[in-house]
Amino acid sequence: MATFELKDRVAVVTGGYGVLGGSMAEALGAAGARVVVLGRDHRAAEAKAEALQRAGTAAMGLVADVLDEKALVAARGALLAEWGRVDILVNAAGGHVAAARTDDLPAFEMSLPAFEDVVRLNLHGTVYPTLVFGEAMARQAKGSIVNISSMAATLALSGVLGYSVAKAAIESFTRWMAVDLARRFGAGLRVNAIAPGFFVAKQNRAALVREDGSPTERARKILARTPMGRFGDPSELQGPVLWLCGDAASFVTGAVIPVDGGFSADSGI
Repeated sequence: MATFELKDRVAVVTGGYGVLGGSMAEALGAAGARVVVLGRDHRAAEAKAEALQRAGTAAMGLVADVLDEKALVAARGALLAEWGRVDILVNAAGGHVAAARTDDLPAFEMSLPAFEDVVRLNLHGTVYPTLVFGEAMARQAKGSIVNISSMAATLALSGVLGYSVAKAAIESFTRWMAVDLARRFGAGLRVNAIAPGFFVAKQNRAALVREDGSPTERARKILARTPMGRFGDPSELQGPVLWLCGDAASFVTGAVIPVDGGFSADSGI
């Protein structure tokens, strides 16, 4: 259906060379969007952009740390000079910070600098790109921003206090920006989020999978609370992201969509 097509729209994916962000970038390209892979690793961004190009997607890699406003503004300028507009922003950069985990410790023993690092990476790393690239969308009075929340935003998951706080704040930020942008710039500018359940990626692999490929004790607990009884595949985030980015979701803003195999619906009883 045409409402699910993104032909010629320009999509920026922060962290677009990661496992989850990369899958989203591929989906956007397959739907017809021109894709900007943005991150602080120049080689990784260029390599992902080249892979997208080989698959038939118009793509470019741009270098910017999502915590560096000046670098983000420079990247926006380079993008607008090349393609003239920004239609989609997917804030996929983020993740756990190992030093902030307290799996076997009380929260009192958490490193406060590490807490600040994980909050900055996830919350500030979503806010800054939204304000920079969202400004370009506001000039057009049209665009879609998709943030990435987590099950940790609404449920107390042990060992990840800082990550949980940041993701909860992202949900609040999503709703706040959805209301503010729609009221100021019209109904064509939307902000939503997806809340993934448990997906095995580079940053959490050690916590979920042993060297022999078997699930860790934490993973077994997660799977027992997931009605579908398995981890998600990165490709299973593609449909919700494409829906939120396209015209099929033109009356959807301020929403947080769980993609979790039923984890958030299960009472544990």
